[in-house]
Amino acid sequence: MTDDPLVETLTEDHRWEGLDLETLAESAARATLERLGLDPAAYEISLLACNDTRIAELNEDFRGKPQPTNVLSWPSEERGAEKAGEMPHLPAPEPPMPVGLGDIAIAWETCAREAKEAGKSLEHHATHLLVHGTLHLLGFDHERDADALLMEGLETEILLGLGLADPYAPGAEGAAMTRITDV
Repeated sequence: MTDDPLVETLTEDHRWEGLDLETLAESAARATLERLGLDPAAYEISLLACNDTRIAELNEDFRGKPQPTNVLSWPSEERGAEKAGEMPHLPAPEPPMPVGLGDIAIAWETCAREAKEAGKSLEHHATHLLVHGTLHLLGFDHERDADALLMEGLETEILLGLGLADPYAPGAEGAAMTRITDV
């Protein structure tokens, strides 16, 4: 495998640079893959750090929803489970080249607004969104209740492992606010 970073970041909105999004993304993606027993060195992810205008364009182009959202993801292939609540088909490594898992886009204004409304730091909320997006690339989703339960449980485990609070805990600051409804 390579010594290249797991996450290649393209920063279109330079406000992300003050947050050190590259480091947050690397940590979030690495923790997600490791929790699932996958070697981070065997995979790669592309991240677009953009603004609400750009993500609204992407949201309209790919989902037919002409409004900004916090995070979008595009898996490189379909990996979802056939039965609700089951693990998706996780990709096997393909040495010597890393497996491209897909692309994630994250929007500054929406992420910053949601963090403020939830009483969370921007770093913690962005980390949650990056874990969420990485899980989507691996085939997890929240369309069916059993799938959402699995995905949210993994998000919580991963975030707790990173020293962050459970965003879905009853009574947690902004718990309802952080329930993510994107794809």
